[in-house]
Amino acid sequence: MKRLFLLVTVLAITYCVNAQYSLRLVVTGVATKPLDDEYITGNFNNWNPRNDTFKLKPFGRNRKAIVLKDIAAGSYQFKFTRGSWQTVETNPKGIDIANRTVNVNSDTSIDINIEGWKDDFPDKPKPNTASAQVHIVDTSFFMPQLNRTRRIWVYLPKSYNQLKGKTYPVLYMYDGQNLFNEQTAPFGEWGVDECLDTLQQQLGKECIVIGIDNGEKRTTEYNPYDNQQYGKGEGAQYNEFLVKTLKPYVDQKFRTMKDAQHTFIAGSSLGGLMALHAQMKYPDVFGASGIFSPAFWIAPQLNEELANAKWSNFQRFYFYAGGKESPTMVSDMDKVIAILQSKHQYEVARSVYPLGQHNEKYWREEFDDFYRWLMR
Repeated sequence: MKRLFLLVTVLAITYCVNAQYSLRLVVTGVATKPLDDEYITGNFNNWNPRNDTFKLKPFGRNRKAIVLKDIAAGSYQFKFTRGSWQTVETNPKGIDIANRTVNVNSDTSIDINIEGWKDDFPDKPKPNTASAQVHIVDTSFFMPQLNRTRRIWVYLPKSYNQLKGKTYPVLYMYDGQNLFNEQTAPFGEWGVDECLDTLQQQLGKECIVIGIDNGEKRTTEYNPYDNQQYGKGEGAQYNEFLVKTLKPYVDQKFRTMKDAQHTFIAGSSLGGLMALHAQMKYPDVFGASGIFSPAFWIAPQLNEELANAKWSNFQRFYFYAGGKESPTMVSDMDKVIAILQSKHQYEVARSVYPLGQHNEKYWREEFDDFYRWLMR
């Protein structure tokens, strides 16, 4: 009898752990443009604002709905768009709303009213918040590996033009338009320049930062692997561009410390995935990385490749994740950390903020600690 009770208990626990549920979201009304296509974007699809898999379908009279099937229990964040971030939902006054959140512990259905769209309200001009240390290297720097062009930013420490013989470490960062200037950052900037102006004075340790804008093909450029949903991965070519085209140009144009010990890379979400991949592929180029809220879920192939990776020089990794980003964000990150801990010649820093969400506000807050760790 005890064995039977134990078996029933184990089966019940296993069911709870592995249970899959459905989430139905019903849009009962929209303020304007009710005939336009509507999409859901969230931490379950890497915040892609337009994906036909996540397009709402007619649901009765004057309503639309989408059903997310076979999802694990957990907290999910989402918003609605009409196909782009320029047409994301807002409140009735055109002000951005917080991410919608739903906790799924059973089959769930929610009715939602969309009160406004961003394109209903013309944007007020955003201020130019880039400091005097920030410059545009090129508005259309050629990427031969992808046959495209991209804007490149540079942050130069205040001492750069004063100490003519001094050389500096370099930090390369993805999503360059979000790093320095509120005017070019759709969802708020990291404030890297203001943070470094303060920290470098406190710590006495300065660094050049190179920012590379993302493009329309971010989901493929920032993924080294093919993905059935998003397409053929171009991340390997992108990181080859950083190493074989951009870095030689930067080393020639600026007074840099060229060795891996003084060359770093960082990014968030898909950029976090790319930062780790770049360091794994080019350990003789990058000696440390900042991996913020990495989108490891989109690239399960990474774990096996990382397990087989080898490097002879000392490597450093800084991982950050927020507890309210997705149900698997922290656990996916910890799996990668566990793989790294089987290696030799490594150092791992792990930071988890339980209330952190998947956006620039929290990456901005974490950047201070990352830079202190990077430069200690």
